[in-house]
Amino acid sequence: MITAKGEAGLWVLAPHRSGQRETMMTPDDRGGATRLPAQRPWTPEDERKLKQLGQAVIRTEAAAVSALAGRIDDAFVLACRYMLACQGRIVVLGMGKSGHVGGKMAATLASTGTPAFFVHPGEASHGDLGMITVRDVVLALSNSGETAELLTILPILKRLGVPLIALTGRPGSTLARAAEVHIDVSVEQEACPLGLAPTASTTAALAMGDALAVALLETRGFTAEDFARSHPAGTLGRRLLLHLGDIMHEGEAVPRVLQGTLLREALMEMSRKGLGMTAVVDPQGHVVGIYTDGDLRRTLDRNLDIHATPVDEVMTANPVTSRPEVLAAAALQVMESRKINALLAVDADARLVGAINMHDLLRAGVV
Repeated sequence: MITAKGEAGLWVLAPHRSGQRETMMTPDDRGGATRLPAQRPWTPEDERKLKQLGQAVIRTEAAAVSALAGRIDDAFVLACRYMLACQGRIVVLGMGKSGHVGGKMAATLASTGTPAFFVHPGEASHGDLGMITVRDVVLALSNSGETAELLTILPILKRLGVPLIALTGRPGSTLARAAEVHIDVSVEQEACPLGLAPTASTTAALAMGDALAVALLETRGFTAEDFARSHPAGTLGRRLLLHLGDIMHEGEAVPRVLQGTLLREALMEMSRKGLGMTAVVDPQGHVVGIYTDGDLRRTLDRNLDIHATPVDEVMTANPVTSRPEVLAAAALQVMESRKINALLAVDADARLVGAINMHDLLRAGVV
């Protein structure tokens, strides 16, 4: 759709096809045949009707999903038991919009502890059936229960002896009757005014797929840490998998000075390493203090001579430290609660092994 500004306000222009301008449906033409001219200004009434149409769709789909609660019955339990007992993978099948829903179902199952993948039924008839083994469970989606591509491979699935779970909108359909388990995901009406485009039916199927996935997740005792392992690049993965030792500065990159070092040398070490602080260690490498930008401001307020003052006199003694194996997210919580911008990492003997500041956590995506 193209819009343009006319003298009377915002004009709605019909899409161009082959250089021709066509008429278009208006908000009040839902299900009707009346069309407005190719271009006319929007009115408050048009906007009100658009909102009404959107609200009607949401209400229709919400009702379809709500009706599913009464269908969480013995068939649902049996489907879960088949999938929990599966020694292979859950193979999800579906054509068209059901295929898109099936792809999402497979992805949700796989990321929540139930290994699964999607197979296109059309491709299955041309070799992809080899992806299905006797150890698998098949989950097939079809609103009509008569999808030709699914019925074509049904005899092969039966020959393999794999359990078949069907989600359809017609309990008496061929697919429903052939399945070991049938889950009814029928809807009273589609949200599409023509009753043709899969809308409420795909939403219902998607919701039932989520119900299955979450039921399996809870039964398996799947944890947030398990979820993070399958999402290492996501925010949750970084928060639950990334350790302080994975992102801290190590070796020569860690600013450090010995006890007794003059403040001037400590400041030069801070400038060289660029972390806004330096650790103060004893001859054995044990952390005895830290000197930060904040300490520098307090030093300047005291008018101390940086060429004659040892860093020991102005450092923060016994600073907050952490172990490298601590989660980076936990280190962030410590820094936030103690209102510090840098953290030293030590080993079991309190020897300095690394350091981070808030910028390191930001770059790692922990913040």
